[in-house]
Amino acid sequence: MFRTGIGYDAHRFGVNRKLVLGGVEIPHARGLEGHSDADVLSHAIADALLGAIGERDIGHHFPNTDESIRGISSLEILRRVREILAAQDYRLVNIDASLIAEAPKIGPHLEAMRENLAAALGIQTSQVGLKATTNEGMGAIGREEGMYAMAVATVERKI
Repeated sequence: MFRTGIGYDAHRFGVNRKLVLGGVEIPHARGLEGHSDADVLSHAIADALLGAIGERDIGHHFPNTDESIRGISSLEILRRVREILAAQDYRLVNIDASLIAEAPKIGPHLEAMRENLAAALGIQTSQVGLKATTNEGMGAIGREEGMYAMAVATVERKI
């Protein structure tokens, strides 16, 4: 049985934060605000995976009220989500995700992100689709207030 989930996440930029996307630290004047490392891409992927198996979202499994996970790497969140899938006899078939931001330029970092995501999820890089685009100067993203990410994940039940 195949199942598909959709994930979405948004974080606003903040000061004195590192910008981490797909587990890659990207040089930029501002990072994203959040309880964890605020890796908007990994969070969208985690939600897509959790949704595909009918689980509640990332905020339920990793609440921002849990001080024990403050600053957690979002790659660790993905590893834990992978364990949730395995415990329910699902295997990840593929993920496809898009980052939406005006800056910084994401293209030079996409391959390293794909490698990090694949390693955290226990899959091949060929199973990770990843793109980046801008919002053409429109809205909050266009004003460089933050970033969005969207993801789709397909899983298969091992029966």
